[in-house]
Amino acid sequence: MRPTFVLVHSPSVGPATWRPVAEHLTAAGHRVRLPSLLHVGDGAPPYWPRAVAAVRASLHGLPADTPIVLVAHSNAGLFLPVIRDGLDHRVAASVFVDAALPARSGATPVAPPGLLDVLRASAVAGRLPRWTDWWDEADVAPMFPDDRTRRAVVDEQPRLPLAYYEQEIPVPAGWDDHPCAYLLFAPPYEDAAAEAEARGWRTARLPGEHLHQLVDPAGTARLVAELASPEG
Repeated sequence: MRPTFVLVHSPSVGPATWRPVAEHLTAAGHRVRLPSLLHVGDGAPPYWPRAVAAVRASLHGLPADTPIVLVAHSNAGLFLPVIRDGLDHRVAASVFVDAALPARSGATPVAPPGLLDVLRASAVAGRLPRWTDWWDEADVAPMFPDDRTRRAVVDEQPRLPLAYYEQEIPVPAGWDDHPCAYLLFAPPYEDAAAEAEARGWRTARLPGEHLHQLVDPAGTARLVAELASPEG
């Protein structure tokens, strides 16, 4: 049975960051689910159980024997172990796309201490600016192929609580008991790609900016499908 691709966006942005890739995967004959994590930061911590619940909810109605491929972008990579551990469906593969990697064991801090210091200085009443407002225009503009796509992504971004970035996410033992792979876009994630290679994961590169799946959704969809395939 062909797997269903589950495209998990970073809680810092929204599902619009994956929608063009979802359309290309669907056109290629794959089944796709696109969960929304936009409300993960609502309420009190811990926040990671809400991410798991959102992905579980997106699989409602999917036959129990359907294998799935988890595909995580950016910060969502830290959630893949607990998502994998919290699902009833068999995970056939996990693909990290320009994503942060979970620790090998124990727990993973969402933000390193240096970034936390910057975020604490930016928070207002415990909430942070939208993710695209963290950066200069010269850094943000090249990530989008056109103004329409940019508006779609920017408009749905949440203002996450600072506490979201102060949390640690558990890494359940044995979560990576299936093929894992890494797709690198941008230089800031070179270390993560190198760590993926050190873990023995299949890796590929598609040079671009951090939201390159919006610029080249066809190429991203093709490589995600190849990385998830047992045949490679």
